[in-house]
Amino acid sequence: MSITSVSELTGMQEISEVVATTLKLMREYAKVGMSTKELDEFGGSILKSYGSKSAPLETYGFPGYTCISLNNEAAHGIPSTQKIIQEGDLINIDVSAELNGFWSDNGGSFVIGKDIYLHQPLVDASKEILHKAIQQIKGGIKIADIGYLIESEAKKSGYKVLKNLAGHGVGRSLHEKPDNILNYRVKGNNERFQKNTTVAIETFIATHSTQAVELSDGWTLVGNRGGYITQHEHTILITDEVPVILTAANGIWN
Repeated sequence: MSITSVSELTGMQEISEVVATTLKLMREYAKVGMSTKELDEFGGSILKSYGSKSAPLETYGFPGYTCISLNNEAAHGIPSTQKIIQEGDLINIDVSAELNGFWSDNGGSFVIGKDIYLHQPLVDASKEILHKAIQQIKGGIKIADIGYLIESEAKKSGYKVLKNLAGHGVGRSLHEKPDNILNYRVKGNNERFQKNTTVAIETFIATHSTQAVELSDGWTLVGNRGGYITQHEHTILITDEVPVILTAANGIWN
């Protein structure tokens, strides 16, 4: 969305603080032996305590307050009592919500307990690439150039990117224009980031896959060539200089 008043900025700051805090607390709460349903219910209780509403539940009728993806799941994992978190699991939590007509989105992947399956390098690459990408975004920069940066950095680390998932505008709804903030460069896309707009920037860094495919449950996404995928996401306010990271409270870079 385009920020045109102090009240709009305040609204985006408030909901961004809510989703960021929820993600941070869920990361801290997650532990071995817990079901992803229990973790989701914990996140839902936090959102409700702020008077906010789960964005995927409200917008799409998603069967959970948050998306929790385990191991080979790329995104949109459904919280379940049957999914029990194990030592060394790669987990992704994506939290988005609405408050007072404003929407914000953030997410992050991390390893539960000891990194016995050596997922941490993939997690670190995703976080570092997101940081590099955000630092280069300002009004007037081509969206495609940021996609090129993300893919180039992934290749340097020995990884791939998912090409059919993307960052997006956010603010008055969960997904707004621009909806094509991809993790690679699309030649011919001359669209540029606009100053004073809010967008959700996210990385999708993969060991083997280049596309996300949907499972028969109608929600869960996995990689088309298997392997593992990490995602990290911040909602930012674009300026003439370094963006304001509205969801910084999630602590994914701490």
